Amino acid sequence: MSLLLDEIAIATVRLADAGVESPRTDAELIAAQLHGVSRSELHLVPDADFDPRFWDDIARREAREPLQHITGLAHFRYLALAVGPGVFVPRQETEVMTGWAIDQLAAMDVTEPVVADLGTGSGAIALSIAVEVPRARVHAVEIDPLARHWAEGNIARCAVTAPHTAGRVTLHAADFAVALAELDGQVDLVVSNPPYIPVGASVPPEVGEYDPAAALWGGGEDGLDAVRVVAATARRLLRPGGLLAVEHGAQQGAAVYWVFAEESGWRETRNHLDLAGRDRFVTAMRP
Repeated sequence: MSLLLDEIAIATVRLADAGVESPRTDAELIAAQLHGVSRSELHLVPDADFDPRFWDDIARREAREPLQHITGLAHFRYLALAVGPGVFVPRQETEVMTGWAIDQLAAMDVTEPVVADLGTGSGAIALSIAVEVPRARVHAVEIDPLARHWAEGNIARCAVTAPHTAGRVTLHAADFAVALAELDGQVDLVVSNPPYIPVGASVPPEVGEYDPAAALWGGGEDGLDAVRVVAATARRLLRPGGLLAVEHGAQQGAAVYWVFAEESGWRETRNHLDLAGRDRFVTAMRP
């Protein structure tokens, strides 16, 4: 066995003891990024090339700093996004909702569908839609200047790696409660991963200590105040027949359904499950 693989085995034990959920995967990803190889090529790294900074990075992960802050990248669908302090790290759960949105846009009989991503953060949802629905025009809304900095960089890099996205993602510095008034009644799809964690809820250290608070705590006793704001903005933005997709917490499926009830002006409201079979996002249509 190579020196690097030996060190990864030791690091795996340390991360497991620290409570990291995927210790082997995280140790391998840290090693791969640091040594400039893929995970499948770790065994090819010569002993003489072992980088002792590996242990500095393992110590950071052992202290429960997010893996994505250590590697500088978050993988989301087909994208590798730059992330770090000040921006919410996109999660795998959100990929399912994004896939639903992409499928709906691809099926629309619209030449250039208009999309609003409310609270874009790193730009993960907006850029995935721009990459996978090349004719879409995406308006990404983010009020926080630190998060917007990361989104700006990701949009610029994506325009180089996927040139068809250039000019198709517009970043707006605005509160999504009042954003995009110029598009009222013209948007084909609104998508959002807003803050929805109830105040006082327990979260892992990687979340509570590193993700920006404004991206986590949704407000109100049920954590759904921000979701209600998204609902109000979506009613204003969507054209008749336009669609909405909003992420929520696993325990909020029943409550969030009534935010988009028929009595509130919505149709075809549905709850959807994530990859773990938990309630994760709601969809609805503006009649």
